[in-house]
Amino acid sequence: MQKCFSLASMVAILMFTFTGSCVLSQTTVHQNLSASDIAKIDSLMSQMTLEEKIGQLNLFASGWDATGPMAGSNNEQLIREGKVGAILNAYTVDYVRALQRMAVDDSRLKIPLLFGYDVIHGHRTIFPIPLGQSCSWNLKMIEDAERVAAVEATAEGLNWTFAPMVDIARDPRWGRVMEGAGEDTWLGSKIAAARVKGFQGKDLKANNTLLACAKHFAAYGAPQGGRDYHTVDISQISLYEWYLPPFKACLDAGAGSIMTSFNEIGGVPSTCNKWLLTDLLRKEWGFKGFVVTDWTSTNELVDHGVAENFKDAARLALNAGVDMDMVGCTFLDYMAELLKEKKVTMGRIDTAARSILEAKALLGLFDDPYRYCSKTRQETEIMTPDHLSLARRMVSESCVLLQNQNQILPIPEGVGRVAIIGPLADSKKDMLGSWSGAGKWEKSVTLLEAVRERFGKKTQVFYEKGCNANDNDKSGFDAAVKLAMSADYIILALGENSWMSGEAASRTSIELPGVQNELAEVLAKTGKPIAVVLFNGRPLAITKLSGLPVAILEAWFGGTQAGNGIADVLFGDVNPAGKITMTFPRSGGQIPIFYNAKNTGRPFILTDTTDKYVSRYLDCSNDPLFPFGYGLSYTSFEYSNLEVATDVNKITVTVQVANTGSRDGEEVIQLYVRDKVGSLTRPVKELKGFEKALIKKGETKTISFILNTNDLAYYHTDMKKYWDPGEFEVFVGTNSAETISKSVTIK
Repeated sequence: MQKCFSLASMVAILMFTFTGSCVLSQTTVHQNLSASDIAKIDSLMSQMTLEEKIGQLNLFASGWDATGPMAGSNNEQLIREGKVGAILNAYTVDYVRALQRMAVDDSRLKIPLLFGYDVIHGHRTIFPIPLGQSCSWNLKMIEDAERVAAVEATAEGLNWTFAPMVDIARDPRWGRVMEGAGEDTWLGSKIAAARVKGFQGKDLKANNTLLACAKHFAAYGAPQGGRDYHTVDISQISLYEWYLPPFKACLDAGAGSIMTSFNEIGGVPSTCNKWLLTDLLRKEWGFKGFVVTDWTSTNELVDHGVAENFKDAARLALNAGVDMDMVGCTFLDYMAELLKEKKVTMGRIDTAARSILEAKALLGLFDDPYRYCSKTRQETEIMTPDHLSLARRMVSESCVLLQNQNQILPIPEGVGRVAIIGPLADSKKDMLGSWSGAGKWEKSVTLLEAVRERFGKKTQVFYEKGCNANDNDKSGFDAAVKLAMSADYIILALGENSWMSGEAASRTSIELPGVQNELAEVLAKTGKPIAVVLFNGRPLAITKLSGLPVAILEAWFGGTQAGNGIADVLFGDVNPAGKITMTFPRSGGQIPIFYNAKNTGRPFILTDTTDKYVSRYLDCSNDPLFPFGYGLSYTSFEYSNLEVATDVNKITVTVQVANTGSRDGEEVIQLYVRDKVGSLTRPVKELKGFEKALIKKGETKTISFILNTNDLAYYHTDMKKYWDPGEFEVFVGTNSAETISKSVTIK
């Protein structure tokens, strides 16, 4: 609810503001601000009323595309009154220009608006979901994809994205794993930095760069039970060791904003956690950007039980270090009253307002408020052939070959009759995946369309849906089996509907939903070669499926060019080199399961199956179905001659990798380290490096990695990061489970 202040109350507040002991905050100016930017901000700060300063702290939704429960109204009048700092979910040049004109023509100080949107994996050209992108292990391509996303988004008026999501997640029941880079902190940090660089480019004042927003700060990816918005209970060492580093990587890459998370840490919700938002983020890390809440997370402090009401929630959030309130209206409604009651300070309001103005200056909005409103760019820089080509290549690089029994893939030449079966084979809407923003599903390419186009007239391609993705209807089984019996080759498209992952999309069971396993089983009985293509936003427990004599290609949700990129892999034009960045469990009962676990005092040793009193299950192996870093190729690789040399602070690792198969192929060579005796217990393996190398058939390449002792450091009980001299084991291999290793003592 928005309040209307009486003239008398506003006069009293303004008298307090300018006659009390409140002085304009002298915050550290962002290092990239020019002298003219600083002068402009200083001038505005000296002219702004309290109401206008508070106005900058509000982010409202346009109603164009709501991503949560609506709150707030009458945005246009608030913009004209200078009570809005930013708008989300507003894009296209005409719409953005109209809203911006209200701010720069009608408001007293003519301060332009920020325009934000969830550009998660593309804007109009939709790329694979971020989890899929991470499986490419191609940092340059991930950065390039975000560059394309920034070009397209800014061509439609946007200048701020609520991405990247850099939450480390080890529980695939949580639907938002699709937005992140998987379970590994080291790799996740590299990908986080690449995405920030892609969005923000080399110069934020260029008209095709987006201000990045690292989210969700912090540990949002570790909810109990994998249930979205649920409680996070985590130790300080785990927080520093596993969940914070990707955020620091974003800051080091220059991210201009940070979004708070919905969860609590140690009983304190992130949106009112002063230690997190001020002591750590600003004082320890030196963050110079601004902090925005997630959708209504300030209001939700009441339901958390730490705020008495929305007014109290506004006090807690601002004092903790929040600069902008997303959609909740709490700053708009209560901040002036809180100041009058001396529950917040003018200095803190000034600091928050100034941080928003600095972001606008960095984006060049004071130089030209309409720099992101070019009709020419909107007509010429969206879904271009180059953008679609990159999207197609990223689909093929994101695919992971999980199984290839009897060398079913690639599709052999000379196939005369092909059956394409399954609920995801021709579903344009599902191709884009969750969080597809402004993408138009009508323009997506399905698997059926791509395969038919690729075969042309030389091969007959027939289609039956077989079943739906998420119900118990088996009425389509007979038609599917009949088609399969008449075919030479079957492509079976299974998985989740796109809405089954993403925000507020947690699942207790991550097996194939509905009757899809049964469909696969009846088709397997035909004895025909079957290539399964999986569409999903999370790792799935596909033990039943993997037990069938089939090939399995994990395709994720590939976006606009999904079908074409998958077809490139199916037909062998692209030799798959993707490696999963999140462990696939055998059963949901193993969750959470991740490769860099601790050993425990009673580890289960596979060769000793007689000892009951070890850490094991009675009904399931400890091992995952597919481990972190796993992925097959149409060729084969052999690792040998691992060498580890130490010299003072330098550790050099070399290994020979031979392509022993019949095709050229790329291999992601992975380096892991184990600290065998530490001051604290250490994981059984930790990723410390990788190289994606093209190795021709019959060729052997020598791959080198260089580490230093800082790469061996970890947080100790004094919360300082350093390494323990002693014995380490170095592993190099094709995935986290299949490696060769060597021990070395490092002093």
